[in-house]
Amino acid sequence: MSAEHLPEIYTRFRETFPGLVEAVDGLGAASDSAGPLDEKQRRLAKLAIAIGAQAPGSVRSNVRRALAAGASAEEILHVVTLAVATMGLPAAVAAYGWVTEVLDRS
Repeated sequence: MSAEHLPEIYTRFRETFPGLVEAVDGLGAASDSAGPLDEKQRRLAKLAIAIGAQAPGSVRSNVRRALAAGASAEEILHVVTLAVATMGLPAAVAAYGWVTEVLDRS
């Protein structure tokens, strides 16, 4: 991921706690390799999890990463629509806003 998208507080945290971040990065790599999903599928799943957590930064990050992994805008927007029945329209609309911020810049 490009450093231009990383919030300053995130990069500062990484610099302040390198051992912790290395462990978290390792956990992420281990979870990525724990099953049969390919990178695009994992990114779409992580996007759905971020939407469910109502985590705007994570949503934006996973949209960028899903695009880099080959996901189309239509596939990403489909993930947003899936949130409607589970989380409700207001949560899905909020996620739509975070997602389209990234898609509009792509």
